[in-house]
Amino acid sequence: MVVEMLSESSWAGVFSMALAAIVLTAALAFLSFGAAAQERHLPGSRAEVQLSYAPVVKRVAPAVVNVYTKRVVQEQARSPFANDPFFQQFFGNRFSFGVPRERVQQSLGSGVIVDPSGLIVTNHHVIKGGQQFTVALSDRREFDAQLVLADERTDLAVLKIDTGRQQLPHLVFKDSDTIEVGDLVLAIGNPFGVGQTVTSGIVSALARTHVGVSDYQFFIQTDAAINPGNSGGALVTMDGGLVGINSAIYSQTGGSIGIGFAIPSNMVESVVASARDGGHVKRPWFGAQLQAVDSDLAQSLGLDRPGGGIVRDVHPGGPADKAGLRVGDVIRSIDGFDVDDPQAVRYRFATKGLGGQVRIGYLRDGRAREAQVALIAPPEEPAAEETEITGRNPFAGATAANLSPAVADRLGLDTMSARGVVVTNVGVGTPAGRMQLQRGDIVVEVAGTRIATVRDLVRVTATPRAQWDFSIKRGERTFQATVGG
Repeated sequence: MVVEMLSESSWAGVFSMALAAIVLTAALAFLSFGAAAQERHLPGSRAEVQLSYAPVVKRVAPAVVNVYTKRVVQEQARSPFANDPFFQQFFGNRFSFGVPRERVQQSLGSGVIVDPSGLIVTNHHVIKGGQQFTVALSDRREFDAQLVLADERTDLAVLKIDTGRQQLPHLVFKDSDTIEVGDLVLAIGNPFGVGQTVTSGIVSALARTHVGVSDYQFFIQTDAAINPGNSGGALVTMDGGLVGINSAIYSQTGGSIGIGFAIPSNMVESVVASARDGGHVKRPWFGAQLQAVDSDLAQSLGLDRPGGGIVRDVHPGGPADKAGLRVGDVIRSIDGFDVDDPQAVRYRFATKGLGGQVRIGYLRDGRAREAQVALIAPPEEPAAEETEITGRNPFAGATAANLSPAVADRLGLDTMSARGVVVTNVGVGTPAGRMQLQRGDIVVEVAGTRIATVRDLVRVTATPRAQWDFSIKRGERTFQATVGG
């Protein structure tokens, strides 16, 4: 066996060559990195690595604004013992005294310019109860804003600012049905009031329907950080399209844990269109009440999988009735889009304009069928005759209306065949308010009289009584109560 030993000079030569190779490799890597840093660009395909979000941020960020809301609230002076557990043990929360004082309350949210003339969309909960609205642009200019439309059911609102003839930067709506789980998105807003902030993430899920922050639940879920103050801000795709309005987060701490929700742009665009068309939201009426098809129900019906909505009730003469749908049919798709639950059906209808038809795919007796349902507004029959109840009775301070499909739709009631009188508003501090009457309650009977119309309720409550017996329907439950006169 022969062992060849390298001399000291040979080792030095090898070391020098290795060192030179390392230096050359590092230099090439540095030059490559520098060139890449100078040539920032958006990817040409989804598979391409994204080097920087800067180009798209520069394009879309100027269209995202801050929305400041001012409201005047009444509050009473509080005793210095109000928070003392000893006194609360005996007196509870009855520590208010004196004449109520007015206090100006301010809140901050975000908004998105969707029209160069100054039309801005934000969340309804950002402007709720506000009397004055101020919009601050990204360049720090501030403008007073007018409320054009407030739609609590979708949690959306539209403001308008006047900048003269100046055209403002704005975002263009992108079809939210074209995005997929895994797509890159950016969330832009003003979290915690620190100033405009951009966060990145992906679309985590689509069609989330159990979030509970609006009547029309069909949210885009994202892990892009969304925090308080981001409400009303933009969720944009890598081509700069507005795909959603950031609205809610799931959190146990109040801060982002990577579960945020945005209202899809297709819903937002329909509300903005209503704002342009007079400021009143008009949605098509399906005319049927649905129930979710879970695993047990799917098995009992012999379906291949759970999902969709089974028709529980059909309004006589309504669109669903005229299209031939009947109780027991299972709705599976609308215009080719699968629907997993009744909320998805409501969303698909809400994003359609009035006029024309929509294609419904459904199952009857296990066989696939289709129906064309007309897109019409819910009728107000009978007339609402909205009236505030006065006098000495437990309903004083409540506003009531005759129940019709239009009134039921406005209140978000999922009822088709119900008739009678429904509460549309309850005044704070009134007998009705103290009785905890709620918007959407249906008055069934008062003092032994069946209530069929608003006039019945007005007539019965006009007579003073020592005792009032009544029954109220709230959702699927009916309550009976007795209070003193």
